[in-house]
Amino acid sequence: MKKKQAPSADASAQLKRLLAMVPRIADGEEHSMASIAAMLGATPDTIANDLVSFGERYDTPGGFVEGLQVFIEAQKVSVRTSHFLRPMRLTVAELRALDLGLGMIRSERPAEEWAAIDQARERVRAVAAKLPAEAPSDRPYALAGGAGPDDKLAVVRDALAKRRKLSIVYRRGDATAATTRVVCPYRLILAGPGWYLVAHCDRSNGVRVFRVDRIEDAQMLGEGYAAPAPEALSANLDNGPVFESDAPATLRVRYSPAIARWIRERMEGDVEADGSYVVEHPLADVDWALRHVLQYGSEAEILEPATVRRAVRDRLRSMLDALR
Repeated sequence: MKKKQAPSADASAQLKRLLAMVPRIADGEEHSMASIAAMLGATPDTIANDLVSFGERYDTPGGFVEGLQVFIEAQKVSVRTSHFLRPMRLTVAELRALDLGLGMIRSERPAEEWAAIDQARERVRAVAAKLPAEAPSDRPYALAGGAGPDDKLAVVRDALAKRRKLSIVYRRGDATAATTRVVCPYRLILAGPGWYLVAHCDRSNGVRVFRVDRIEDAQMLGEGYAAPAPEALSANLDNGPVFESDAPATLRVRYSPAIARWIRERMEGDVEADGSYVVEHPLADVDWALRHVLQYGSEAEILEPATVRRAVRDRLRSMLDALR
């Protein structure tokens, strides 16, 4: 009998504490357990257990790199790592956005805090002045992080704001030729490094998700449309991954017992008798499936569909041929 499991609440809480704790104490200096516990609103025993968990792994997934050294004493702890020493690198557009954000914060804070905010803005502007210009100054800032050409994204944003239909020339990831579609734009979503357009597609007669960087041309039409209520879209989109597909399939993956504990913390699935874990993913992009499974090496196996199993086999064969 298979048991359906959801990510552990305890594991999630522990991860949040570790993410908040480690960057603050990873300076090689000794810190008292009591001060760390007070900072995070936990008990010293809880903090000690969190830190001990770093060294109690009995197995690790493929590609895992030991990046932390934790030294625990009776009442003190120190952490050594090089991962939090490299300075953050921001683009000019990101620095401008940071400056803008600080300006908005200033307008909401009392006057006694303005000096500190103004000082931070001056430092941001000094750094931005030393970097080479990346784009014309009239480039819409909101588009600077987009994955596709800015002019296409600008047209999409304009149609979305005016509630006008769009004619797009779109090429799917697995297609050899682009197709022309008329869509009603409902929402733009930034997921990972790219922009996605949620829209009703007249051709498919349903709501679809399009990657903006795969839109080869976009023209705003004169015809308007009525958008659905925000909660109607949120129910379908906000609680799951963003993907594009006319007819999404299901990818079933079995993760070995060696990595099942990590997968269970992030994904819902079924526990097998041998301790392995089977998860069903919405599949709309075969390349994504290959990248996802191959990162785990032999610890992950595609159960279905058969076409993706064959694709993994072909990819591995091509890698072997390249090595030879």
